[in-house]
Amino acid sequence: MYDLVVVGAGPYGLSVAAHAAARGLRLRTFGRSMESWHAMPSGMFLKSEPWASHLSAPEGAYGLDAYTAARGVRAAHGVPLPVDLFASYGDWFARQAVPALDERLIGTVAPAADGFELRTEDGEAVRARTVALAVGVLPFMEVPGPLRELPRRFVTHSSHHGDLDRFAGRDVTVVGAGQAALETATILVEQGAATVRILARADRLHWNTPPPALDRGRWPALRAPHTGLGCGWRNKLYADAPGVFRRLPAATRARIFDSALGPAGAWWLRERFAAVGDVRLGQRITSATVTPDERLRLGVAGPDGSTVLETDHVVAATGFTPAVDRATVLSPVLRASLRTVGGGGAPEVGGLFESSWPGLFLAGLLTAPSYGPSMRFVLGAEYTAGRLVRGVRRRLRAGARGGAVGRPRAGGKAPVAA
Repeated sequence: MYDLVVVGAGPYGLSVAAHAAARGLRLRTFGRSMESWHAMPSGMFLKSEPWASHLSAPEGAYGLDAYTAARGVRAAHGVPLPVDLFASYGDWFARQAVPALDERLIGTVAPAADGFELRTEDGEAVRARTVALAVGVLPFMEVPGPLRELPRRFVTHSSHHGDLDRFAGRDVTVVGAGQAALETATILVEQGAATVRILARADRLHWNTPPPALDRGRWPALRAPHTGLGCGWRNKLYADAPGVFRRLPAATRARIFDSALGPAGAWWLRERFAAVGDVRLGQRITSATVTPDERLRLGVAGPDGSTVLETDHVVAATGFTPAVDRATVLSPVLRASLRTVGGGGAPEVGGLFESSWPGLFLAGLLTAPSYGPSMRFVLGAEYTAGRLVRGVRRRLRAGARGGAVGRPRAGGKAPVAA
């Protein structure tokens, strides 16, 4: 039986595995290295600064700067970093810091005596005393309600696309007002789609401003300090003190989660985005049907009333909802047993990233309603990984003393550790 199985091999899963391996835990890590990052369309860039995009290993080893320097690649403040370069960095990090990454996917995680039983996609049973679930964002894709039941030949999520050249010569509607929507629409135009439009509920587009110089003098730095989430003291709280965020009242955390760091385009995209000529704001899709000639007819409501729009395909760049019922890798028993926070159904997470089921630890987007906006970005892996492994070691010690591992206490859901 393993001490820990890490489910997922993106930035959070690899970082947790690196810390667990350094601590000498009996470890298995499952997942395809940086899979969702490798699947992004060619030509995309990180929105975060390179210095805020390191995966986490003890002593700061295997940082992005070490990878790029060894390859003679510039990774500088204010210079957008290609997503494919970042994905390759994650693969390199895995080779350096994560022993024997198993690229099979895990199909189910279920409770078992003294821990958990996991089943790989090809049916192998793996037993573990603790599990770290770091499955990234793909299980939590959000698609507008009227579009959810339509076939993928008509509707896809922006994260479905490794390339966009299949849309050359076609009419495409991109839904959303954030970076994914704006960059997807821009690349579609650049790759020759016949017509590209943006459809968004927001009444205006927001654009991040270019980052100021890192060394800009004492008083500007005090007024608006740099953080991995942008400048400003509020962002500094989100970036540097997720533990403080977790102790805010639940209603305050929910409000901040819903509103902080809202949809916005990167400053370096704005000039390129000007090529997208059809931007329809304050609009929401009310219905969607397939026409006899295999097009999509959308009912759209806006400030000037309702209209009908026909298009060949909709790309929903509408983000992700971290609800536990979408984490279908967890058995129904586990999903039903987890205590949630706020109204969105996200699992509650304790001070060392343990869920309300003893021995089940969570990392990444699922923890954002508990720990704040930084958990939606690579930046949060640094705060998460070491603390989560500390929680695993504490849980293993408790189990060795006869405490619960992998089962809730009698009488209901287990309490979340402070």
